[in-house]
Amino acid sequence: MTGLLGPVEIRDLAARLGVAPTKKLGQNFVHDPNTVRRIVTTAGLAPDDVALEVGPGLGSLTLALLPVAAHVHAVEIDPVLAGALPETAARHAGPDAARLTVHHADALRVTAADLADPPPTALVANLPYNVAVPVVLHLLAELPGLRHGLVMVQKEVADRLVAGPGSKVYGVPSVKLAWYARARAAGRVPPNVFWPVPNVDSGLVAFTRREPPRPDVAREQVFAVVDAAFAQRRKTLRAALAGWAGGAHRAAATLTAAGVDPGARGESLTVEQFAAIAASAPAVPAAPK
Repeated sequence: MTGLLGPVEIRDLAARLGVAPTKKLGQNFVHDPNTVRRIVTTAGLAPDDVALEVGPGLGSLTLALLPVAAHVHAVEIDPVLAGALPETAARHAGPDAARLTVHHADALRVTAADLADPPPTALVANLPYNVAVPVVLHLLAELPGLRHGLVMVQKEVADRLVAGPGSKVYGVPSVKLAWYARARAAGRVPPNVFWPVPNVDSGLVAFTRREPPRPDVAREQVFAVVDAAFAQRRKTLRAALAGWAGGAHRAAATLTAAGVDPGARGESLTVEQFAAIAASAPAVPAAPK
């Protein structure tokens, strides 16, 4: 990997573009070449992988991805950054820049049709802190060919994404990601590799897609149960799911039929158990992903 951006190049490029990082877009630009090398190495891309990067910003990670991926889709919501990225790639990546497609779009609205040529197989991104979880879940739902990924998020969010049942931080993000994939913590990233410097550490989360735990149950039905269970996480499932099931007695009956203790709490259940609850109540109201 050559031509990566360091602190001087990042600030010069930002000044030339008249760009100042904004909290609204969750912009913290990586300016450390060793960090982007580490991300790409940890992502374990194969030569035929098509990488999807969300929030490429000034292009630090993009330049590290181009030499190792078959193609890179970069989705950037900021029009100035999206417009400048092709030129940055051409200047620093040489012939590899031909493998880049930049999409000026909101990652929460991007569709499989938008990214069809060629379809992404790996998500590798420094995700904006304020939308990290919904972006990951949206892309996994929208892009069935997304086989694996490595994302950098706020450390607190990383902990939630990889948490297991019984953990204090186990919750909705943990269960919903587990529906799509097996996830693991892949390291910590210090604040000083970013500009501006955030007030928190970042964490790397690696995931590998798997088949849904219960292909016979709709994802929306399972996620409705998960949302209801954690909306009142201190309550027993019998109470927390009463609104979802149409009453506490119906909730208890559904839980018993699923083999789940009505006195248990959502934080103790696996994604398979949430799926079993949804399967025991086929008339579950749908919820958004």
